[in-house]
Amino acid sequence: MKVIFLEDVRGKGKRGQVKEVPDGYARNFLIKNGKAELATKQAISHLEAQQKAEAKIAANEKAAAKQIKEQLEDDKTVVSIKSKAGSDSRLFGSVPSKQIVTALEDQFGIKLDKRKLSLSEPIKTLGYTNVPVKLYNGVNAVIRVHITAE
Repeated sequence: MKVIFLEDVRGKGKRGQVKEVPDGYARNFLIKNGKAELATKQAISHLEAQQKAEAKIAANEKAAAKQIKEQLEDDKTVVSIKSKAGSDSRLFGSVPSKQIVTALEDQFGIKLDKRKLSLSEPIKTLGYTNVPVKLYNGVNAVIRVHITAE
């Protein structure tokens, strides 16, 4: 019996996959528990339409991420943050990713989630620092951050 998996079933199939399975297994477990549905022509066409819509949404998200990448990597986009520092150019405290994202939104109007910044540890020195950003799967950018003394 052909079924369309509605969710991942370990060892049998992934969500959205059309697969041939034994009749009893399909009726008594997969369909009964809502993990799969019978693969009729109508259900298959509905699945294809759903997959096209998901692909279109993913393409739009990737295009938006590329546009943000261009804005971030522009030479004029340098996030300036003022912080208290000692005489040896070490900061009193540090500059975390949340502060960088807030300054980016205030100065350039670009909204980012702080979890997208790949900052291994907070910035603790004055000067320029390149901060990598993962915008989308396969779309990475770099933000230039300039820390100055107050």
